[in-house]
Amino acid sequence: MSEQTGNIGFEETLWKAADKLRGSMDAAEYKHVVLGLIFLKYISDKFETRFNELIEEGEGFEEDRDEYAAENIFWVPKEARWSFIMDNAKDPKIGQFIDDAMILIEKENPTLKGVLDKRYARPEIDKRRLGELIDLISTIKLHNNGEKDLLGRVYEYFLGQFASAEGKGGGEFYTPTSIVKTLVEMIEPYQGRVYDPCCGSGGMFIQSEKFVEDHQGKVDNLSIYGQELNSTTWKLCRMNLAIRGLDANLGPHHEDTFHNDLHKTLKADYILANPPFNISDWGGERLKDDVRWKYGIPPSGNANYAWLQHMVYHLAPNGTAGIVLANGSLSSNTSNEGEIRKNLLEADLVDAIVALPDKLFYSTGIPVSLWILNRNKKDNPSFRSREHEVLFIDARKLGEMVDRRHRELKDEDIQKISETYHSWRNKDGDYEDIQGFCKSAKLEEIRGHEYVLTPGRYVGIEEVEDDGIPFDEKMVNMTSELAELFAKSRHLEEEIRKSLGGIGYEV
Repeated sequence: MSEQTGNIGFEETLWKAADKLRGSMDAAEYKHVVLGLIFLKYISDKFETRFNELIEEGEGFEEDRDEYAAENIFWVPKEARWSFIMDNAKDPKIGQFIDDAMILIEKENPTLKGVLDKRYARPEIDKRRLGELIDLISTIKLHNNGEKDLLGRVYEYFLGQFASAEGKGGGEFYTPTSIVKTLVEMIEPYQGRVYDPCCGSGGMFIQSEKFVEDHQGKVDNLSIYGQELNSTTWKLCRMNLAIRGLDANLGPHHEDTFHNDLHKTLKADYILANPPFNISDWGGERLKDDVRWKYGIPPSGNANYAWLQHMVYHLAPNGTAGIVLANGSLSSNTSNEGEIRKNLLEADLVDAIVALPDKLFYSTGIPVSLWILNRNKKDNPSFRSREHEVLFIDARKLGEMVDRRHRELKDEDIQKISETYHSWRNKDGDYEDIQGFCKSAKLEEIRGHEYVLTPGRYVGIEEVEDDGIPFDEKMVNMTSELAELFAKSRHLEEEIRKSLGGIGYEV
């Protein structure tokens, strides 16, 4: 398991054990059962850690809610604490006890209202397996002061595993960590407003927080805004942020970003997004006159360019966006897409395009690209002027297979991509084109390619090192080897014919 999955020793064991208890429940359903219990265990552990500290201090403040609120700890009533759940794990009414615990926690903590799942008492959930799952989760302490993000890492690992188990549907709530990290490392969201209009389970926000902490910044300097269409995924995001103490404006409920933009007046300093690829039923025919379509009306049969324009609309004057899109968006010319791409380029909004390798996603094997957009490439005081320039990076050869179906970008791959972009963008950068990997192209050259943005067109083919053997000598050797292979092939063909003839079949 590579570093990107955040494996810290026990998540894999916990996952395998939990998955055995799934029984007849499918992964999409089981996800909410398991993650809800992990969340309950975590906030209970965190509460009890602080509760015991206050008892040791001997001031009698262990029942003072302000003592918990000051530490960003949820108040957990006695009947909702894990110790109570654990003691009743074998009770046939355990499902009802958990539902009651979730109701109590929501009642006592308004920020969690409507977020927690209360599905445990339903008859289709096997109560014996539920009790075994509680026993399993009880073996791990999900909070201690020495490991701040222990639960976050377990959560992230489980989200990735659920995405893999669900296949195509899993991509709706989970963007693989290595892709998120690449975007975050490229656009560097140190401080300001961070926005994701299709935020899934909140991976972009989590990685932004990690980035700030890794660079000794203050997470309080980030303001998080998001929106999510799927109601259960919206709840997942709320829980995912809550366990890290991150405050975010995700709107009062799940909602369609195109048809009810909950952040109409927002101008974000950073936008990070992985919109669902090539959505055909996004209702574009009802939005022909929308103010967001400044660069052309996106086709009603594909939402890719609607997402791009929605994000441009929400960028602050010096804002930067990092967006994951299917490769078709780089070259498509159907239904006005080519015209919109041309207008975005002529308006100098496209900063960089990165082609990524295939098999990075759980939901699809297709390769994708990263679009880096920038509102102010010319006069932004933080960077050099890149007026009418676009950086192309062909990273299709990077990454390594972590199993038969999935690839991950390694830390050194992410660093190579982000450092190439920074050396090109920054005032003190020492950027150079590398044939087969990166090229800084002028708008004039892109016009010559009819505004197609496929990096391979610009970076060329990687140079092969000369081995010193003359061409004629190579050809003699190759044709000799080929003749031997042909001879072997004819011999094998004859042997197969004889074998088939021996059992009464003629070829």
